[in-house]
Amino acid sequence: MGEPYLTMRAEEEATGEFEDRRSRFIAQLVHVESEAEAEAFIAEVRGRHHDARHNVPAWILSDGRERCSDDGEPSRTSGMPTLDVLRGAGLADVCCVVTRYFGGTLLGPGGLVRAYTAATQAAVAAAEKDGAIVEMTLVTPVTVQLPYALYDRVTRLCSDAGGHVTDSLFAEDVQLTCVFRSGDEQRFVAAVRELANGEDLARASEPRFAEF
Repeated sequence: MGEPYLTMRAEEEATGEFEDRRSRFIAQLVHVESEAEAEAFIAEVRGRHHDARHNVPAWILSDGRERCSDDGEPSRTSGMPTLDVLRGAGLADVCCVVTRYFGGTLLGPGGLVRAYTAATQAAVAAAEKDGAIVEMTLVTPVTVQLPYALYDRVTRLCSDAGGHVTDSLFAEDVQLTCVFRSGDEQRFVAAVRELANGEDLARASEPRFAEF
């Protein structure tokens, strides 16, 4: 728990294609955060390619849950190879659906494994090329309520502790939201407390995964 992982950037979709003996394989890869989101994307692709012979899904969530289906292809020739590519790429919170348009020639189990693997690898490569794969890190947001006189010093303390300011609200006082890699915020909170002569101006929130 807490280890960084790679995922697709939200709202982006990567595709990869492979063709063998006129059978066309189209892999479609997106970010999902739940089983329900994965199922919704699978349904969307099935609607998009309703005339295809197979729409083979595989998904992995960051909590360790994963699932795949051969969708009518011979057992372990399509869903598992697709899932294996996602695992091998270190991806989580992703769903990939590989659509197959049958070309009239049976490819055999080995040919199917190669085809589904190649299409999924092509989608991952396309995502990497487009900068659509991002690293998710366990981060801790910290909210600081401070007088204007301390603004510059607190932002410097944030930077010195390896964090960055993500939001600033200027009213009677200043409210800053800072984000740190989880663990680094403790140094910042202690430094702000010392600056404020023991007053707790900085409050850490629950850790969460985010780009950093």
